[in-house]
Order: sequence, then structure tokens, then C-alpha cells
Amino acid sequence: MSESLGRVLVVDDSDVIRTLIAVNLELEGFEVVQAVDGQDALDKVIDVRPDVITIDVRMPRLDGFDTVERLRADPRTSDLKIAMVTACAQVDDIQRGEEVGVDAYVTKPFDPSTLVRTVRDLVANRVP
Repeated sequence: MSESLGRVLVVDDSDVIRTLIAVNLELEGFEVVQAVDGQDALDKVIDVRPDVITIDVRMPRLDGFDTVERLRADPRTSDLKIAMVTACAQVDDIQRGEEVGVDAYVTKPFDPSTLVRTVRDLVANRVP
């Protein structure tokens, strides 16, 4: 079996969206781990050691912005590449995302090729 292109932690409270993202990335050769919300992502991130995280904005328990803030504040996760995958690509959300350290945006509904290209680009540009 060929080697994975990288490991992606997919964070979304929608089972359908999480599965859609995971399937598209797995078909392209990425290893995918899923989390149901921001708190679940924080609970898993150290063990998973992803190359990239895709994360929704609006989620129960801990939303995407607060999750990204916590990831950036932790030295163990501060350099992770993060793509926000959201239907809420309003100017305020984009500005808040930039403030907390989001690296890229993919707007729902997303074109699978755009999602894959964004994740590939983030993996290629990660800090070793």
C-alpha cells in the first residue's frame, strides 16, 4: 500500500459533512481522523498528530474560532495548518479567523477538488 499524503483531522458536527470531507480526502490518499466538535478535536489532536485540520465554525460545546485559539495557544499545536470549512464566509468571520490564526478557507457547499487542493497546499507548506 502506498504511503499517506498526510494525516487530516476533520472537525464538523454534521455527520454528512464530516463523511463527505473524509471520503474526498481518503480517495486522494490522505489518512483521515474525525472529530464531532471543537472539544473532541482538542481531546484527539495530540494523539492524532495531524498535518492539517479542517474545521467548521458553528459547532456545539466549542466552536471553530475558540478551538483554533486554543490550538494556537498550545506550543504542541501552535504550528498546525488549519483550514476553516464553513458556510459562514462573511467578512466578520474571515477577519475573526485571521485573528485567531486560520490558514485557509473553504466555503460550503464546497467543490471537492478545491477542498483537496487546499489541504494539499497546506500539507506542502507545513513547518517540519
